[in-house]
Amino acid sequence: MKKHNFSAGPSILTQEVLQKASEAVLNFNNDNLSILEISHRSPAFVAVMEKARSLVLELLDLENKGYSVLFLQGGASLQFLMTPYNLMKENGKAAYLDTGAWSSKAIKEAKLFGEVEVVASSKDKNYNYIPKNYTIPSAVDYIHCTSNNTIYGTQIKEFPKSDNVLVCDMSSDIFSRQLDFTQFDVIYAGAQKNMGPAGTTLAVVKESILGKTGRTIPSMLDYQVHISKDSMFNTPPVFAVYTSMLTLQWLKEKGGIAAIEKINNAKAELLYSEIDNNPLFKGVAEKEDRSNMNVTFVLTDDSLKDKFDSMCKEADISGINGHRSVGGYRASIYNALPLESVQVLVNVMKALK
Repeated sequence: MKKHNFSAGPSILTQEVLQKASEAVLNFNNDNLSILEISHRSPAFVAVMEKARSLVLELLDLENKGYSVLFLQGGASLQFLMTPYNLMKENGKAAYLDTGAWSSKAIKEAKLFGEVEVVASSKDKNYNYIPKNYTIPSAVDYIHCTSNNTIYGTQIKEFPKSDNVLVCDMSSDIFSRQLDFTQFDVIYAGAQKNMGPAGTTLAVVKESILGKTGRTIPSMLDYQVHISKDSMFNTPPVFAVYTSMLTLQWLKEKGGIAAIEKINNAKAELLYSEIDNNPLFKGVAEKEDRSNMNVTFVLTDDSLKDKFDSMCKEADISGINGHRSVGGYRASIYNALPLESVQVLVNVMKALK
């Protein structure tokens, strides 16, 4: 029996997707070739890439709105520098929200390209909340935010309002909730949390914002180059793209983002309710900023840690240890995690004495 996988990433995939992906490893498209060995230029894989890209636009309701979809490599970490390379003018300036470890890494990379103004930060309280009531400067090339903070368990509920270009790192909550995605000019996300296996990174880019920096951009880091080659400028991560396509197809068949959001809300409500009502547990993030993807909590009595850990192990619960920056526990309840797994965790929490 498969374990209840609360890993923060690489994370859970649905059984349906795993089954189809495993079959393709042995025999893809009934061609007696593995998905791992076919040419990325073959018609069969080109069709996979096009399907994956079209599903992204369909699910985000961005079809025919001037956006291109790319499946790249290097993780969100490479997007930290691709963003300023493609959007920050020579001697330019960008505004960043600092809401966690990954946004601070993005800030570090952007400083290599020009001036960075951190308009708000929650570092003063170990990133346990989302800053509010900050002012966005008008003379910036773009604004950057991180929608969900995997390590600290916080999530932006209201995004910056501005006429500036808006960039969002959605690595840990992409496709999990309904938003007006047209408010963003660039969305990027590592696949390994809510979309597929490690190895590919999604970038959704509004084409009209590109080509305005005056920079000479290396080909591999140039969004326009990748767009012109239909996300096939170099050999793509074939298996990761294929498995992401399967996951996107699964999500569409479930009813899309609207349907999965209802399930995600139910999972989060169930777990947070137990945390708030069980005196042995305490949530880490401020309630109004809690993430529906990464639930962080601690024991109120540390002497119960060994017992709780043992009970979780006996219940086949995996991957709930908190990040070292926060401690305690972190239950990542991404799209593919069933409500039943959350109920198993809640039952263990209830049984702890």
